[in-house]
Amino acid sequence: MGNRFPARDRFADGAQFIDGRLRPGTSGRTHAVVDPATGDELLTYELAGAADVDAAVAAALAAFPGWAGATPGERSDALHRFAAVLAERAAEFAAAESLQCGKPIKLSTEFDVPGTVDNAAFFAGAARHLEGASAGEYSGDHTSYVRREPIGVVGSIAPWNYPLQMAAWKILPAVAAGNTIVLKPSELTPFTSLMFTQAAQEAGIPDGVINIVNGAGADAGERLVGHPDVVMTSFTGSTAVGKRVAEIATATVKRLHLELGGKAPFLVFDDADLEAAVQGAVAGALINTGQDCTAATRAYVQRPLYDAFVSAVAALMETVRLGDPFAPSTDMGPLISYAHRDRVAGIVDRARGYARVVTGGAAPDGAGLADGAYYRPTLVVDAAQDSEIVQSEIFGPVLVVLPFDSDDEGIRLANDTPYGLAASVWSRDVYRTGRATREIKAGCVWVNDHIPIISEMPHGGYKASGYGKDMSAYSFEEYTQVKHVMYDNTAVARKDWHRTIFGDRL
Repeated sequence: MGNRFPARDRFADGAQFIDGRLRPGTSGRTHAVVDPATGDELLTYELAGAADVDAAVAAALAAFPGWAGATPGERSDALHRFAAVLAERAAEFAAAESLQCGKPIKLSTEFDVPGTVDNAAFFAGAARHLEGASAGEYSGDHTSYVRREPIGVVGSIAPWNYPLQMAAWKILPAVAAGNTIVLKPSELTPFTSLMFTQAAQEAGIPDGVINIVNGAGADAGERLVGHPDVVMTSFTGSTAVGKRVAEIATATVKRLHLELGGKAPFLVFDDADLEAAVQGAVAGALINTGQDCTAATRAYVQRPLYDAFVSAVAALMETVRLGDPFAPSTDMGPLISYAHRDRVAGIVDRARGYARVVTGGAAPDGAGLADGAYYRPTLVVDAAQDSEIVQSEIFGPVLVVLPFDSDDEGIRLANDTPYGLAASVWSRDVYRTGRATREIKAGCVWVNDHIPIISEMPHGGYKASGYGKDMSAYSFEEYTQVKHVMYDNTAVARKDWHRTIFGDRL
C-alpha cells in the first residue's frame, strides 16, 4: 500500500487546503479513507466543520481582487504551467486515484489523468477568449458592448466517482474566468483533489485562489452552499441531494449549476452493427464499475436483434476480469464501498421478483476479491418499463435490456425516465439517427458510440439531470457575469425620450 501512494505521509498535516497550506479540520470528527479493493485503511483525517469553511471562503474572498484583476494572458500562462505540472505528475495522480476509488490503473492512466491534463490545457487557452457581442450602435444614438466579468467566490461540491476529473471540471473554468473557489470533494476520496490544488500552487496560482475543504455534506457542504460570501454553487451528485443544494442556494439567491443523476438509454435499431453495439454496451455499462452518471444503463433493442444482443452481451460480460486495481490485466475494480455494493445488490435482488438475471447478480468469490467491495457485471432482462431497475439510478455494473418494435416506441421508451443526461443511438441509417438525436431529451447523444467526452464540448443534462454545463467555452456562461455597457454618442442634454417624463416642457 505504501509503495502505491503514501497517503499518511503526504497528508500528515491535514486534509484541508486553505490559503495555500494543508491543515487539519476542526469539526471534532474524523473519517477513515478505505481502499475499496482490500478494506485497508489508507488515512484517517479530521473532517472540516463550519469554521474551516468560513476560513476557506475568507481566503478566497481575499484572493479574488488580485486574481480577477489579472489579465486573461496572465491567468492563461498560470494554467498552462498548471497543465505541465499535472502532466509531470501523471503517474502519481493515477496511483492515488486508483487507490482511493478502486478503479483499474489502466482507467486512471488512460482516461482520468490525461483527461484532466487536457482540460487544464483547454482552459488555459479559453482564459483568453471570454467572448461577448461585438460593439455597435444598436439604438442609433449609443454605442453598446458586452463585458464578461468574474462573479466572485464559487463554492462547489464534487462527487467520489471521478474525484480528479470532477475537481478539474469545477475548478478550471471558475479560475480561468477570474473567480476564486472553495471545493468540497467527497470525504470518501480526498487525495487527488488536494494534490490537484497543490499542483496549482506549484504552478504559481496564488494562495487563496483554490481552496479545498474535506467534510461531510450536512456540515461542510451545507455551510459552503449557504455561505453569504459565496455567490455561486456548482454541484455534481445525485438528484436527491441536488434538490437540497438548490433549496439552500435559493435562500441566498445564489447562481446555481447542477449536474445530477442519469439513466442513459442505449437505443439499438434493427439495422445496427450488432458487434459494435454489443461491445459498446458492455464497455458503456461497466466503465468505472458502472459508477458513471452517463453509463449505459438501459438498452432498448429492436426485436429482430434482441435475442442475439442479449446472448452476446452476457457472453462478453462473463469475460470481464475483476481483480487488483493495480494489475494491468484488471478490467473492472470494486465499487466505492461495501455500503454502496450492498445498495446495488439490493436493487438487483429486488428485481428477481419481477425480472430475470441473465448473468452476474452477486459478489465474486474468487481469490483476492472477497475482502473488497466487488460485484460481478450483471445483465437483467424481462423487466417492466416502470420497474425500479429501469427507472432508478443504480450506479453499478448493471445493464437492463428491453425489446421494442417500432422506432416511435424506441424513442418514447428512451425518454421515459425523469433523467436526461446522456444517451446513445445505434444504426447505419443517417435519417434514423438524425431523428433520434433530435427527439431524445438528453444533454449528450452519441451515435454508434457511448461514453467519450472532450474538453471542447459541453457536458450537462435535461430534466432531473440538472442544468448548466461543465467543460467547453459554454461553461463560462456559468462562471461569468454578463454586463451591458452603453455610451451616449450625441452629447445632447435633452433627449427625445425625456418627453415621456417632462411632457411639453422640452
